[in-house]
Amino acid sequence: MDIKQLITFKHAAENLNFTQTAKILNFAQSSVTAQIKALENEIGKPLFERLGKRLILTEAGHHFKLYTEKMIKLSNEAIMAVNVEEEPTGTLIIGAQESQCTYRLPPILKEFKAAFPKVKLVFKPAISDELARKHLMEGLLDIAFIMDISKPEGSLRVEQLIKEEFRLVTALNHPKTFLSLDDLKDETLLLTETGCSYRIMFEEFLQSAGVYPLDKIEFSSIEAIKQCVIAGLGVALLPEMVVKKDIKEGRMKELPWKGAESSLFTQIAWHKDKRMTPPLEAFINLTRTIFLSNDHFSS
Repeated sequence: MDIKQLITFKHAAENLNFTQTAKILNFAQSSVTAQIKALENEIGKPLFERLGKRLILTEAGHHFKLYTEKMIKLSNEAIMAVNVEEEPTGTLIIGAQESQCTYRLPPILKEFKAAFPKVKLVFKPAISDELARKHLMEGLLDIAFIMDISKPEGSLRVEQLIKEEFRLVTALNHPKTFLSLDDLKDETLLLTETGCSYRIMFEEFLQSAGVYPLDKIEFSSIEAIKQCVIAGLGVALLPEMVVKKDIKEGRMKELPWKGAESSLFTQIAWHKDKRMTPPLEAFINLTRTIFLSNDHFSS
């Protein structure tokens, strides 16, 4: 077995869907099937079974998944340890939205800097995902974190990391405990800047339902939106990672609503022709490992 097979199995075990796994890893579905079959032949036991249209892990699959996570992590640690010995230098220019920089990147950066203390990290704010893609194409970014739907990749390599969930939030003293679509016509919407993927998702959904709120306030900062939500200025649709702690600790409340299911994923992207330096490759591998484990984002 090789690390490629293990990563494929890890995704398949998480998604329980070979088609989705192939899409995430940019493989043909036949390649995913072949890699899983090769693992099963080497192990000597089936890892998955089908019950009707459902794909489930066998008992052996559950056990093997635990060891797979350890082997992937150990492989990445080995790569990083070797690179540390060579004391690589240089600069990585990373594009990311404010929410990613605040809530997702700190554990990645901490481990990366411990392994590559001489590599300089430069962050460029990604106001929109389209701008981040444009900067990758122009060579202004080495890598970017984007939150978007799945799109044709073209000259970019794009990997899905995690599906994002969203919460409609408001101040604790908001008089309603549930909002219908019609109710949103009378609410002040607190929105991110034009071009933000989940603002686009939200507004397109409202328009498709014939809902056109008259009162909107636009912000360049998610943290500013959160403070205005807490102060009772309006309602906002924000990524769960941004408001989870505030809801749990009673600074704001979630308003259940009948809205569209999110089709947005946090993705990591880079140009297909980008030279894979040891720091860049290690950063990508570390990002995969931390997002796969998801332990750092559970609090």
